Amino acid sequence: MKHFFSIIGGMGTIATESFVRLINHRVKITKDQDYLNYILVNDAEVPDRTAYIMDQSNPDFLPTLLEDVKGQSLLHPDFMVMPCNTAHYYYDKLASATDVPFINMMDLAVHHFIDNYPQEKKIGLIATEGSIFDHLYEDAFKKAGKEVELGGPEIQPMVTSLIYEYIKEKGTVNRELYHQILQKMHDEYGCEVILLGCTELSLAQELAGDHPYHVIDPQSLLADVTIDMALRIRKGEDSKSVTAEYLY
Repeated sequence: MKHFFSIIGGMGTIATESFVRLINHRVKITKDQDYLNYILVNDAEVPDRTAYIMDQSNPDFLPTLLEDVKGQSLLHPDFMVMPCNTAHYYYDKLASATDVPFINMMDLAVHHFIDNYPQEKKIGLIATEGSIFDHLYEDAFKKAGKEVELGGPEIQPMVTSLIYEYIKEKGTVNRELYHQILQKMHDEYGCEVILLGCTELSLAQELAGDHPYHVIDPQSLLADVTIDMALRIRKGEDSKSVTAEYLY
């Protein structure tokens, strides 16, 4: 392949499948050759991100991801993406391990909120316990002068159940539970916009998006940016210039 990008995935596999489906179905095609060129690394053996972040006596997921990133670097893709919010705990170390542009999906989400909802002073955040614990999203929004609302003590167990009990373990989305979480964040905690800080939640949005609430889906944003960059590079634009637009 002359031009392609690499997807560092498998965290989890069903969520990665959702990301690939988005980029495949959002590209306008009239023939097979219109689809994007990419290599998917579906590394299902990456240790659990939340388990390590919450308790560092558990297996560290950095060595596995570093191996994946360095391996893909040898193939010289135009850029890399990693559709997993929690794994961005190690974004700086992963990005510094390669000369290939590595797009940060969390940065995309933060800038999207600031640019598209300038009147909103706070954003709701639902995510894995690891993403909540590491404060990455919270710190980024606070740096931008925005408040992050996590909801009451009943929210996280509901989110954890949706992610692990249903999507990761059963491979299904509990539509009612997902909608109930959004409703609570909106009605009880005053969140006009809610960020989906886990790609399993992005899958829930893909399959159960029939609700009235405003959500920011980092995986969906990453898919759109990936398509934009890949198509522009294919048309002859300089890859470094194109990717630099999305490296904040």
